[in-house]
Amino acid sequence: QQLNVDPYDKSVIGDIERAILDSDVGLTPNNDGTLIRINIPALTEDRRKEMMKQCKAIGEEGKVAVRNIRRDCVDSIKKLEKNSEIGEDEAKDGLDAMQKLTDKSTKDIDEIVAKKEKEVSTV
Repeated sequence: QQLNVDPYDKSVIGDIERAILDSDVGLTPNNDGTLIRINIPALTEDRRKEMMKQCKAIGEEGKVAVRNIRRDCVDSIKKLEKNSEIGEDEAKDGLDAMQKLTDKSTKDIDEIVAKKEKEVSTV
């Protein structure tokens, strides 16, 4: 398979080519001055496994980001409770709501990663 990139503004062809090379997707663009051609090889078993690992890594990064946001929110709620701006019950409700939201987001990320892994592994 081949992907042709034909930019409207021909002066940015070099920038596009450099961006593709720097993107670390394993593709090498061929520039003929007016058009960029990218040959996309068929997926091998090794490449599929590599892509599945990448999917898992991206999913894990997402879950870490969600947990960091939860931690920041929990700290904010505890600070508000300590400063007597909210009551103990409100703080507990906030913490429970934050945990439910975190669990839902983590579950959503896991489902998306599983779906993408299945898609990548299908020949």
